[in-house]
Amino acid sequence: AVVIVYTLFGGLYSVAYTDVVQLGFIFIGLWISVPFALKNESVDSIITTWPEWRGHIDKSQIVEWMDGMFLLIFGGIPWQVYFQRVLSAKSAKNAMYLSFCAAIGCILLAIPPVLIGAIAKSTNWTMTNYDINKDITSPEATKLILPLVLLHLCPKFVAFMGLGAVSAAVMSSADSSVLSASSMFARNVWKLVFRNQASEREVLLVMRIGIFLVGAAAAGIGILVSSIYVLWYLCSDLVYVILFPQLLCVVYVPHTNTYGSLSAYIIGFVFRILIGEPSLSIPALIRFGPYIPPKTLCMIISLATTLIISLIAKILFEKRILPPQLDILHCLVNIPNEVLPLKESVTTDELQQQYRLVKPKST
Repeated sequence: AVVIVYTLFGGLYSVAYTDVVQLGFIFIGLWISVPFALKNESVDSIITTWPEWRGHIDKSQIVEWMDGMFLLIFGGIPWQVYFQRVLSAKSAKNAMYLSFCAAIGCILLAIPPVLIGAIAKSTNWTMTNYDINKDITSPEATKLILPLVLLHLCPKFVAFMGLGAVSAAVMSSADSSVLSASSMFARNVWKLVFRNQASEREVLLVMRIGIFLVGAAAAGIGILVSSIYVLWYLCSDLVYVILFPQLLCVVYVPHTNTYGSLSAYIIGFVFRILIGEPSLSIPALIRFGPYIPPKTLCMIISLATTLIISLIAKILFEKRILPPQLDILHCLVNIPNEVLPLKESVTTDELQQQYRLVKPKST
């Protein structure tokens, strides 16, 4: 409810400013809890217990781990919440520095969870207030290992700050996701598909309604699902398979067009469903073999589809093999007058000059 209210009335400004505060709470709350947990008398040295908590990867899991690594790296790029910040930067240089700082920040914020996991593995839980009748290694307990460490191994004021960091992390992710989903629907669906003549006031109203509906749906899903992490991982999964190839082509391949993108969207999604998803109880209908990362291959298929279909469509229309009237997506030859095609690279001054050339003179 708190996320919906301040996102509803504040928009991007409230999300940006609260994210700064929330990130501060996350950084301080997690880091301040680590030394207190390490000094607890029921915790052995994490250095001596290193062989127990470092884990290992079997040879049969190497391909799966590589697939997941590529997914998390490249699937984390085309997120709308990231581009909200990048596109709102004052200059391209600021956006670049923002991205580099974010990468460093992610690394710094990943260290405390690793240490807390090591601390939990090195703890004699029978010496704490944890209920000995409950198995600490059960799936239900491992999902809550961070709050359990804060609650049983840290002083109350530190536990309060640490749990506040967890809440801040949830709110920081929720407000950005709610705002991005509602704003994309209002601008890209409502205005561009249903109401081309919609005013900015109408688009803003639709976005606010979307914030409320998306926030309510997110709250319902969060209550019903067993693991929020699985949902987040699946989001990165779909972004990696479907959106990353399209972003790559838009930035680096000039000839790609809507026909290739739409075809790749459908084919990539179909292939992703066909390889199955255990967390959603979707059976695998096709298998690529033990030495091929399936999600990465789906991404490559989506990328190849974008390139091939775009090239075929470009040749068919520009060589007049197909008449312009069949360009139903209006992206190659049958372009409406109000759409201004841009060069591969265009500066702001050039864009303004082109706009002045096509802008109708006032009478």
